Amino acid sequence: MAWIALIVAGLFETFGVAMMNQWSVSRSWKPLSLFVLGFGASLILLHYSMNFIAMGTAYAIWTGIGVVGGTIVGMTFYGESKDWKRVLFIAIILVSVVGLKVIDG
Repeated sequence: MAWIALIVAGLFETFGVAMMNQWSVSRSWKPLSLFVLGFGASLILLHYSMNFIAMGTAYAIWTGIGVVGGTIVGMTFYGESKDWKRVLFIAIILVSVVGLKVIDG
């Protein structure tokens, strides 16, 4: 259950980053509320998962999911570069996150 909470925490972090971008564009209350909600849920789930998963592993995976998710959202919805080198290094981060899960059980 802790691993599922950690993955969902990373997804909420990605959502929070996307809402941060939306808020910087529109400055309305809706993206700001969703930004706070996304990061709040993310931190609560990260805290829960760290009761069962080593802090270094949990934080690295949470951050990795956020980085990969934020980059994918940026490339998909905001026209950010899809250069093969950028995709390669994002894939390396993703493989590293999966590797941490595999070695930590």
